Amino acid sequence: MKKKHVNARLICQVSAAAALVLAGNAMAADAFSSDSKWMTGDWGGERTKLIEQGIDIKADYVGEMGANLHGGYDDDKTGRYSDQFGLGVALDLQKLWGWDNTQAKIQLTNRNGYNISNDRVGDPRAGTLSSSQEVYGRGHMVRLTQLWIQHQFFDNKLDVKAGYFGEGEDFNTFPCDFQNLAFCGSQVGNWATNIWYNWPVSQAAIRVKYNINDELYAQIGAYNQNPSQLEHGNGFKLSGSGTKGTVLPVELVWSPKVNSLPGEYRIGYYKSTADADDVREDVNGFDAATTGDEYKSHSSKHGYWFVAQQQLTSHNGDATRGLNIAANATFHDKDTNFIDNYQSVMFVYKGPFDARPKDDIGIGAARIHVNKDVKRNAELLNASNGVSDYDNAAFSPIRETEYNYELNYGFHVTNWLTVRPNLQYITHPGGVDEVDNALVAGLKIQSTF
Repeated sequence: MKKKHVNARLICQVSAAAALVLAGNAMAADAFSSDSKWMTGDWGGERTKLIEQGIDIKADYVGEMGANLHGGYDDDKTGRYSDQFGLGVALDLQKLWGWDNTQAKIQLTNRNGYNISNDRVGDPRAGTLSSSQEVYGRGHMVRLTQLWIQHQFFDNKLDVKAGYFGEGEDFNTFPCDFQNLAFCGSQVGNWATNIWYNWPVSQAAIRVKYNINDELYAQIGAYNQNPSQLEHGNGFKLSGSGTKGTVLPVELVWSPKVNSLPGEYRIGYYKSTADADDVREDVNGFDAATTGDEYKSHSSKHGYWFVAQQQLTSHNGDATRGLNIAANATFHDKDTNFIDNYQSVMFVYKGPFDARPKDDIGIGAARIHVNKDVKRNAELLNASNGVSDYDNAAFSPIRETEYNYELNYGFHVTNWLTVRPNLQYITHPGGVDEVDNALVAGLKIQSTF
C-alpha cells in the first residue's frame, strides 16, 4: 500500500515540476502575474497562439486541509491533507481540422491524501454521510476523467456528446467552491448509492441536449454502470467488462434573467437498470437481519433532484458582485437506497468589500437523511447479535440524520489562485446520535497552472 501511495505522489511531483519548467520558459512578466489566468503565464505568447489554433491546455490543482478542533468520534486533534492534480486539453476541432461545431476534451486526474472525516469526525463503523474534504476519494491513482467529442447540429439546436465522462458534468451540475462535500458538485452522485459516479471517475456515455430557446433546454443521457471502474488500477479501463446496467438521467434546465440578474433552475430524474438489493427485506419479504437470508433484489432504482441558483442583488450596479442564493434537493428510492433524501441551501456574496472586489464569502447548511429501513435493519441486526451497548465493537451504529454547516471566505489572491479558509460544524456525524457534534477548520486552495 505504501508503494502505491509513493507512486501516486511521484506522479504529482513530476506534474508540479513540469509546471515549474513551463514557468521558467515563460516570459518573466507573464509567469506568476496576478492578472494572468495561469500561474505559468502565457509562455511568451505561445499559449494564446495554441488557443487560437484550437488547443487549450488545462492544468490545475486543488488542495484541502481539515483539522478537528472539537468533538467528533475521536477528539485526538490532528490535521489531514488531500489534493488533486488535473492535466488535460480542450480541442476546438473546427479550428484544428475544419470540423464545424465540434469540440473534444481529454482530462487526467490524480488524487492523494487523507480525510479527517473518516476516523476523527465519524465513527469508523459508520463513517460520515458527507465529507469535510470533498476532494478526497476514489483512490490514490491517476484516472482518465474525460475522453469525449461533442457536436452541434441544426444551428446549435441539438447538441450531442459521446465518449467517457461522468453524469455530473452535464446533469445535476453545481459549482464546487465550498469544501464540505454536501455543498460541492453534483449531489445526486453523493447520495445515489453505487450507481452515479462523480468526478474523477468516467463512464462510457452519451448525452443529447436540445435547446428549446435561449433560456430553456432539455437533455437525456445514457451512462454505463460499471462498478469495476471504481477499483484501484482501473483508472484507464475502457472495456465494458463488469457492466451491471445503465444509468438514464433526464433533465430540464431553465436559465432566466430576474431583474437582469442570472439564474439557473434544474429539475431531473434518473433510473438505473441494474439490479439493486433491498436495504431491509430478504428474498421472502422478511427482515434479512433476522432471517440471515439474502436481501431481496430489485430490477432497478430511481430518484429525482432539484437545483436552483439565483443572483439576488448587484453591488452598486456591478453585476459581477452581489448576493447569490443556491439550493439543492435530492430524493431517492426508499427500497434500495441508503440515503432517501437530502436538502441544502447556500448564500454567497461576491465582492463584499470595495478593496477586495473579487473575494467572496459563503455560508451553507445541509441535511442528509438516512432511509428509516436502514435504521431498522441495524436495530434488528444488533438484536439478533445480542448487543445493545454502543461501545461494543460488534454494535452496528444507528444512523438517522446528519447536518452540515460551513462558513468560508474566498481570498482571490490572483486570477489563478484562490485560498478559502473555512469553518465546518457537523451535527450527529454519520447520523449517529452517540457521536459528538464536530467543529472542523478547513483550508481550500484552488490554482490554475
